[in-house]
Amino acid sequence: MLETLLGGMFSPEWFAALSGIILLDLVLSGDNAILIALACKNLPEHNRGKAILIGGLGAVLIRIICTLFATGLLSLPYLEAIGGALLLYIAVKLLTDHKGESKETDAPASFGAAIRTILIADFIMSIDNVLSLAGVANTVPEGKWSLIICGLVISIPIVLFGAQFFLMLMKKIPALIYAGAALLGYTAAELISADKGIGSFVEPYELAMKIGFVAVVLGIGWYLNHKHSTEAKADTAA
Repeated sequence: MLETLLGGMFSPEWFAALSGIILLDLVLSGDNAILIALACKNLPEHNRGKAILIGGLGAVLIRIICTLFATGLLSLPYLEAIGGALLLYIAVKLLTDHKGESKETDAPASFGAAIRTILIADFIMSIDNVLSLAGVANTVPEGKWSLIICGLVISIPIVLFGAQFFLMLMKKIPALIYAGAALLGYTAAELISADKGIGSFVEPYELAMKIGFVAVVLGIGWYLNHKHSTEAKADTAA
């Protein structure tokens, strides 16, 4: 059991995948931290810390269960290809969604309501985190369990304490968001190439797919953001 968990650790490929997981944790956990802060802001002072701790750890537990389930599914034929396609969508979503900037969220005043809001909304928002972690971990099959464990452990302090800081950092350095989206496009190509059902057919084109997916993600993301910016300026002028 221990050998299964520790297998493949500390190889160059393992560290490369871990770096990608850390980057994705930083990029994708901002919404979770905003949710926790909004859900707890109307609580009495003595309940805020408990709500953040219980809600945050509960959200991480949901992510652990979903990640283990997703990782098992992605080992089946054709599902890695489906996961890769979903990762492409998530990559574009990363570049074009701006949650928390214009969307209003009701802030519950009771402790129980705050916990429920955190857990339910985090379950809904965890799809990108789960698919990203499982997808990157599966690129290093012999070390996927150690990568999953490391990724989930790293996500705990980010969700509970640090994500708001990194969200502000991403606003100041938008390239971090683009880097995370590009990594998802790259990982999507690796997943499709490794798929048990169609991987043998597309493997000769893996490098072209990686370059193409990254270019498509960044291109579509830039176009949609530029279009949104243009429409926003037009509405303001009107």
